Amino acid sequence: MAAKKNGLGKGLDSLIKVNTPIAQKKEIVQDDKGEKIEFLDTNLVEPDRTQPRKYFDEDGILELADSIKQDGILQPLIVTKADGYYKIVSGERRWRAAKKIGLKEVPTRVMELSDEEVARIQLIENIQREDLNPIEEAIAYKNLIDRFHMTQDKLAETVSKSRTAITNSMRLLKLNEKVQMMIIEEKLTTGHARALLGIDDQEKQYATAQKIFDERLSVRETEKLIKKIQSEKDVIVPKPNPEKQQLDIVYHDIEERLKTAIGTKVSIHQKNNDSGKIEIEYYSMDELERIMGLLQSIATKE
Repeated sequence: MAAKKNGLGKGLDSLIKVNTPIAQKKEIVQDDKGEKIEFLDTNLVEPDRTQPRKYFDEDGILELADSIKQDGILQPLIVTKADGYYKIVSGERRWRAAKKIGLKEVPTRVMELSDEEVARIQLIENIQREDLNPIEEAIAYKNLIDRFHMTQDKLAETVSKSRTAITNSMRLLKLNEKVQMMIIEEKLTTGHARALLGIDDQEKQYATAQKIFDERLSVRETEKLIKKIQSEKDVIVPKPNPEKQQLDIVYHDIEERLKTAIGTKVSIHQKNNDSGKIEIEYYSMDELERIMGLLQSIATKE
């Protein structure tokens, strides 16, 4: 993910300032600029299907839901009228969290915006908050260019990024789709991804990506590996193994089920002899104790 930059302007937070929490209140309130905050039926508000962000961390949504239970929704959603509903421009995480805890209404600012303005606001907000994974960011740039016939220079000016940064981001879309998914799942970094662009053959690219993940190669080690591959002549590319591809799908499903059960990221590292290891991540001592307690409770039940 590109680092957050100060050049992105004041941001959406400067547009919407509400001095007190506004969650389950029924009255109309106003922000610091005197603009109306409308409470809309949660079921009349829907996400924008063209919104660049496609992946939402379920644990983060649950944490936000707990926060909303305590303090309410501190910042109204930005929505625009659509055909029979209100389309979310900003605030889909808040809407998802509100749905989780059964809020009947959500505070909103209803704005009249063009499709281009909606796309621009969504992209800038997500970049500012670093909510997009590298592939979502690249797709968002491409969509803005394709839908609104923007030049890369104009887009760079809009999001306060360099033209080079835009170009390098969109190059990730040339990667094998399975490699792109590995980036989305945080199995590869953008540094690994940029190195993999040096391999033109899509299947060899994916096989190399799997090697990087399985052997936990650093970016520097990956760059050396790519140079070695590029220097080799007449290398026979192994044919795709349908059985291994099927196993990859099975292991990915198991990873997702374990993540849901344990409540944190879980990775399965396969070996060639039907063995492997399971890696469970934790981010604090409290979380480690919670995971230990969960595993011990499972062992006790057995």
